[in-house]
Parts: sequence; structure tokens; C-alpha cells
Amino acid sequence: MMIEDDIEYQNHAIFKELDQYIDFYNSLSTNVFSYMTQGTKSICNIDSYVYSSLKGTLESIKNTLKNGRINDAWALMRKYHDSIIINIYSNLYLKNNFNIENIVVQQIDNWLNGKDSLPEFRIMSRYIRDVKSLENLRSLVFEKDDRYKKIRDRCNNNMHYNFFSNIILNDNEIHLPNRVKKLNVFSFDLKDLFCLHISYMFSIKEHYMSSSDYIDYLECGMQPPENSQYWVAPFVQEALDEILAKHRPDIMQYLRQNTCMQIE
Repeated sequence: MMIEDDIEYQNHAIFKELDQYIDFYNSLSTNVFSYMTQGTKSICNIDSYVYSSLKGTLESIKNTLKNGRINDAWALMRKYHDSIIINIYSNLYLKNNFNIENIVVQQIDNWLNGKDSLPEFRIMSRYIRDVKSLENLRSLVFEKDDRYKKIRDRCNNNMHYNFFSNIILNDNEIHLPNRVKKLNVFSFDLKDLFCLHISYMFSIKEHYMSSSDYIDYLECGMQPPENSQYWVAPFVQEALDEILAKHRPDIMQYLRQNTCMQIE
């Protein structure tokens, strides 16, 4: 059976889930565009472009999976994982190093201008885990189990063809009885990575998640409703309800208790 004729495969929930992630990053990219990135010489918000890039990566994953190239899709998932860690790390590093005496944080600014690369994945991951102010979140995300190590291992195994079965996963013309089971695992991995990203960015840059209502009222010359600066954007609330609350209710509860934003 050709992959395009495999109804169970083509109707798998992963494709609707990917649409959710794509829509989220598209909306987030627009939502943060007006915020200047402090600590760099950039006049634009660098995260806006990161989120637009993540949207593109997820679109590539969706198209690759539709074609039955699960092995390639896992390699792209490693790229998605890398981008998440880079986004979290760069924001934490800027937050920890930007001050009146250090207006330009050289490491991040050099990276932006192509003068230097960021540290390797392992070093950035360790930096994220070592942030004291987020140790309670770290315990939920990284220390509860070894899911992120297993995700990284699966991505690397597919990236480097560590097993012959990884090669087979890229052949969409042969019958693979476990193809849908692999999609189930892929779906779970992607949810975990999305939950990692939204939980950390919500904790580091909670204003990124705000609705436009407060600014909209001001631009219309009207007094904003009380505490409207803490209202969560509808697309963010939807992601919290449909993804985080269902997949990681423990992290959802953490965010409710540790942010000024009014999560429903």
C-alpha cells in the first residue's frame, strides 16, 4: 500500500496537532514583534524571527511525515529541540547579564551578527537547568523522569542511522506494521518538547503571552480595564488548555501558581 493510500496513517492525530503548533508559533511571532530585545543592538525582536523559523520547521515536519519519511521527521525534531534550547538559553542569558553597565550582552549580540556561535547544546542545557529562580520548574520538566534524554536519543539515532531500523523508517514504499506506532511515539515526543518550550518561555517572558487588549484600549484613547495587562492572549490560553493542561497538568498548575498572568 502506498503511504498516501494508508487511511489510518494519513488520519493520525499528529497532523492536527502539528497544525496547532504551527498556528501557535505563527501567532506568537506576531504577538512579540513590538517588544525590543534588550541586551543587543537589534532594533527588532529577535524571538519573533525564532518563532517564525520554528513555524517553518514544524511545517517541514508535517510535510515530511505526510510523505511517510518518519526517519527524516525525527531528524527535523532534533532541529526543533535545538531551537527551543537556543531560545530559552538566549533569553535567560540576556536576562542574567543585561544591566546598566552591560547594555550589550556580547555573546548573544555576536551570535546575532554572525561573529560567533552559541555554546554547544549540552552547555546551554546545563545553563538552563542551573538557573536558581526556575529550580521548581526544572524539577518538574527535567528531573521528574528521563523523557528528554530519551527524546534526544531517538532524534540522534534517526539523525545518524545508529540502527538499521532507522533507515527502514524512511522507506514509504514498504509495509511497516509498526509505522502508526512510531507516529504515536513521535506525537508524544513533540508534545513534550512543546510543553518544555511554552512552560519556560511563559516563566521567563510572561508578557510575551499577554493579549493585545491593554494596548488596544490605550491606542483608542480609552482607559484599559483593571489588570487587563495580565490577560492571556486567546491563542496562548487555547494552547494551555488543549496541550499543556492535558499532557502536563503538573506544569499547568505550576504556571498558575507562579505567574502574574491570569490563566483561566
